[in-house]
Amino acid sequence: MFAATLLTLFPEMFPGPLGLSLAGEALQRGLWSCQTLDIRAHGLGRHRAVDDTPAGGGPGMVMRADVLAACLDAGLDAADPRPRLLMSPRGKPLTQGQARQWAAGPGLVIVCPRFEGVDERAIEARELIEVSIGDYILSGGEIGALAVLDACVRLLPGVMGSSGSGVQESFEAGLLEYPHYTRPREWEGRAIPEVLLSGDHAKIEKWRLEEARRITRERRPDLDADGGAQEDDFRR
Repeated sequence: MFAATLLTLFPEMFPGPLGLSLAGEALQRGLWSCQTLDIRAHGLGRHRAVDDTPAGGGPGMVMRADVLAACLDAGLDAADPRPRLLMSPRGKPLTQGQARQWAAGPGLVIVCPRFEGVDERAIEARELIEVSIGDYILSGGEIGALAVLDACVRLLPGVMGSSGSGVQESFEAGLLEYPHYTRPREWEGRAIPEVLLSGDHAKIEKWRLEEARRITRERRPDLDADGGAQEDDFRR
């Protein structure tokens, strides 16, 4: 079973939206689990302080290494094989390939920081892997953690209705996804492309590949639109 453990100052944020829809149904069926560890439970003093002023001066506050490490050490077994992530704007961007790799493993431990950041010594000493969900700043790591978990949980066996749903998607073949259509056949003067109604699967696969490459070139020139994707990658 894929087991998720979240270290956060706001345990009530989980499972949040992951308690609904397919992820929520999978949670109820025991296909994955969601545990929270309250960082503030290990805070210092009467007010359970978890942060302090940055060494060297500057704005904001920094999450203390001793508090965060105490939460990790108390809540996790030293032999726990799960990757330990730290949501951070300076981390490596989350990719579909990485989500697929994590989904195939035992689960994830995710630290959701607040304030200006986390004392670097905690990151080093507890071997936290910094992960980003985009080039922007959020109030804390919880929303990023939800995004990471959603990307992984939907790939677990039995979560999505069709096994092909997680394969023919943006990024899976190195391309953005081709356009989709459904009934009615014509809507507001716009018709479904005839090739999709032809019943000729070879032509449909070719059209989907060409459209995926076109959209990728237009919207994500940083991706290799003419890379290894073949018509077989678009076969249903």
